[in-house]
Amino acid sequence: MKDEEIDVFEKTISQLESLHFEISILSKKSQNDALNTFKLKLVNQVLIQSNRVLGKDYKPFSDFENFDENDLPSNSDVALVLSQYLNCMESFREKNIFSKVDYSHGRIDKTYWYWNDTKRETYPPKNIKK
Repeated sequence: MKDEEIDVFEKTISQLESLHFEISILSKKSQNDALNTFKLKLVNQVLIQSNRVLGKDYKPFSDFENFDENDLPSNSDVALVLSQYLNCMESFREKNIFSKVDYSHGRIDKTYWYWNDTKRETYPPKNIKK
């Protein structure tokens, strides 16, 4: 990935995480209430950007692009979709990173994670079990 693509990815996943956090709180309070139009427009902007980043191979649902603004979804529906997008973004990231291990005295000293074809460091995959 190019630096510009990584920048877009990192911005998009940050926005997805923030929206998921906020809407999950709303969903716990009143899961069946409809999301208001302002929030839905923000969610749709981030979903559209996520679709561009993920492409057809990593999109969570092949027939879903974004929510219909004329048919407001419930808080829990939006939380569910955002959760699916977060998981797919992480799968996409895992396919585009690699690790480098430093050894000291025959033992692993530290593991670094980088984006493929760059020297840009990132965090470890979230599904690694310690």
